[in-house]
Amino acid sequence: MKKKLTGILSSLAFVATAVTLWGATGAVSDPQQKLERTAFQVAAPYADDIHLCSDVAIVYGIDAGMPNRVKGWRERGYRVHVMTGVSWGEYQDYLYGRFDGENHEDEAQTDRAGNKISHGGDVYYMSPGENYGKFLCVGVKRALDAGVEAIHLEEPEFWVRAGYSEGFKAEWKEYYQEDWQAPHGSVEAQWKASKLKYYLYRRALQQVFDFIQEYNREHGKEVKCYVPTHSLLNYAHWDIVSPESSLARLKGCDGYIAQVWTGTSRTPNFYKGTLKERTFETAFLEYSSMYNLVRSTGRIVWYLNDPVEDNPAHDWNDYRTNWESTLTASLLQPEVWRYEVMPWPDRVFRGKYPSSVPAEERQGIPPEYATELQVVMRALNDMNQSDWAWDHKSSRVGQLVSDSLMFQRGELGSDRHLGHVYGMALPLLKRGIPVEMVQLENVEIKDYLKDYALLLLSYSGMKPLSPDVHPPIAEWVKKGGILVIVDDDADPFNGVKEWWNSGSMKYATPRHHLMETLGIKEKPKQPAKEGQTYRAGRGRVYLQPEVPVSITATANGDELFMERLRAVCGRKVKFDERSSLALRRGHYFIAAGLDESVEGDPWGVDGRFVNLFDPELKLLTSVDFTPGSRYFLLNLDKAQKPGKPSVLAAACRVLDEEFQSEGKSKEHGTLSCRVDGIAGTQAVMLCSVPATPKEIWLGEEKLSDFKMDVIAQLLWIRFPNQASQRQLKIIY
Repeated sequence: MKKKLTGILSSLAFVATAVTLWGATGAVSDPQQKLERTAFQVAAPYADDIHLCSDVAIVYGIDAGMPNRVKGWRERGYRVHVMTGVSWGEYQDYLYGRFDGENHEDEAQTDRAGNKISHGGDVYYMSPGENYGKFLCVGVKRALDAGVEAIHLEEPEFWVRAGYSEGFKAEWKEYYQEDWQAPHGSVEAQWKASKLKYYLYRRALQQVFDFIQEYNREHGKEVKCYVPTHSLLNYAHWDIVSPESSLARLKGCDGYIAQVWTGTSRTPNFYKGTLKERTFETAFLEYSSMYNLVRSTGRIVWYLNDPVEDNPAHDWNDYRTNWESTLTASLLQPEVWRYEVMPWPDRVFRGKYPSSVPAEERQGIPPEYATELQVVMRALNDMNQSDWAWDHKSSRVGQLVSDSLMFQRGELGSDRHLGHVYGMALPLLKRGIPVEMVQLENVEIKDYLKDYALLLLSYSGMKPLSPDVHPPIAEWVKKGGILVIVDDDADPFNGVKEWWNSGSMKYATPRHHLMETLGIKEKPKQPAKEGQTYRAGRGRVYLQPEVPVSITATANGDELFMERLRAVCGRKVKFDERSSLALRRGHYFIAAGLDESVEGDPWGVDGRFVNLFDPELKLLTSVDFTPGSRYFLLNLDKAQKPGKPSVLAAACRVLDEEFQSEGKSKEHGTLSCRVDGIAGTQAVMLCSVPATPKEIWLGEEKLSDFKMDVIAQLLWIRFPNQASQRQLKIIY
């Protein structure tokens, strides 16, 4: 979980008086800001050293001091949202009866030993009762009255190991009309406990959504509602139940923040029989699963990155390397162009972490990392690029995943390393094929599956929550799709009392219902786990009777799986296998070199580029995507416009950019703009200008720290950032 520094909010209410504010003069004039392209969440009041220059400041907490924090960030020109925890927070008024006269300690999530699950002290994860949503509405109203543009209700989380409190037992009795069963007692009880947890937080969120919608009607407002949440893959991996895709069906939910960062993505998984961290690959699949929550629903998603992470024991080099991996993975999702650039900027810019040299003391952020972050954050405002294309010829491939991945966890659950997901996904991804996590609950949306050539599926580790998902899959296959099912039907959760074995349904597993929906009569099982291929309309179904976990268990399991895929798909699916993933997005080029991949010379690209992960912004004419490399490239051949001087990249905000020429001369003129950034950091700016500057002015100061490449018509300028806006003039 993202640490919220329990108790900090109550101490922040009066800190704003110690912070220098701009007042109304701090407002910026960026017409694109209303798009809310970039955001960050912050519990601290405004300060110059955390002035990130994003479109949105998401103020954390609904305590009494929150309105002052909102006011401070707004006065500095930010659009302001408010975020609060859903599953935990400083909610003692509710716990101890000061809210409604009833003690609600029995709603604290409790494990089988009777221990309340705490985030620190008496800040408990909650099993939300009927009044819990009403309690949250009181604090939310404080934010609404402060005039915020949106409310974020973050991390509705119910631990799998919980389910033993008296409050949960009462909810079980009400929901199932039967006595509570210990979740660890049987797969049936575990499944039912998870379904109830899934429902309870959906109910609590709907209460708050309804309250905000009513407030909007009464006050003529359009306050949005978002849910910052970890990915389905991470919640399943960490043994947590959350409403996930079902929230998109709730009235009043406008979208999500995808809380994917180093801390989630470095969770080890198996591949080629080896358990280790695979941060880039895991992040890629996590971001993909979050996009597929909103794809075709009309809702939006921000992708979160974190330049550090919750664990303070890692060094700056570790944080930086892993941040570049998660950031690259997020950029390789071309349909998404909104980002939460970081949580807790004070943790990043004020925190001290171990040096890469063990004997040295903890250090603040390295200056070059602070510069790099600002270069990247500015570029993230420019990622709404409709002109994009993968640098490969692979067909579109998806893997179906369901929210029920979270239900089959705990002591009786599925593979603890989520091998039933990664077993099928990693062999493709490691070969440069961008397999997507496709949300099973969304397949009923019109044309949701239309563009896929191949879908992978296993009901080992998850189950379809409704039979209604099978007809769209069958229709897709019959139109020419290829469905590969890897499942030995031995998952004990096939026996839970559910739709496929209740009422008129008499199927041993939900997979059998799918095959019948496809019109396929299965052949008898073959020896040695040999697979079978079936025709269905213009498409085909391949059934391999094994569990996906087995693919990850051996050093050559991935190649055996790929051999099957190549044989089954033939010419209908193109696998352009290579040791990198690369994507062109407008005038940007994003690439990741892959380890544990195909052998041979690395792929690469020639041209004129600047790597935005390089705080020096050096000119590159050739880039090789070697294993482990990460690139966020600005393509200068596309970004530079002849006869149009401009700022190409900068470790600061750049506003009101303007060029004035002197008469008809192409080599005489002035490029001007306003700049501001994080106080105490170093700015670097890369500009396209036709001639060496005569003078460069920053406010009243004449700058001398610049370098010109006359042939490339590139100018590098360096100066200390300030939070106040200054006029920059380049006279050449």
